[in-house]
Amino acid sequence: MSTWMNVAIVVHVLIAMAIIGLVLLQHGKGADMGSGFGGGASGSLFGATGSANFLSRTTAVLAAVFFASSLGLAYLATTKPREAGSVVDRTPAAQPKAEAPKPEPKNDKPQGAEPGAPTPAQKSVPQ
Repeated sequence: MSTWMNVAIVVHVLIAMAIIGLVLLQHGKGADMGSGFGGGASGSLFGATGSANFLSRTTAVLAAVFFASSLGLAYLATTKPREAGSVVDRTPAAQPKAEAPKPEPKNDKPQGAEPGAPTPAQKSVPQ
């Protein structure tokens, strides 16, 4: 992993923590619901819509940056730098195979027989 990848991950985590903090700081829309039933302070069930304050706009911007950061990290994680050359150049070199020992020729002659003497199998065959 390169240093740029580490920096991107750290920035991504910091953005996520900032979003969490901003969401926890914001006033929930359902907080005024209790005053809506008897208090008469709220005009609608979920509060006023249309006006966005600084915290909600900042949260929306950070959410967009977080989304873009997620896509960028996914792209960096799945793409690998391509090496120059062909696929054949990147394969490991072939190891030469060790030759198997050649089998020794079988000697059907009994031990101690003369080189020109007939074997017992040759003696029993009539000619």
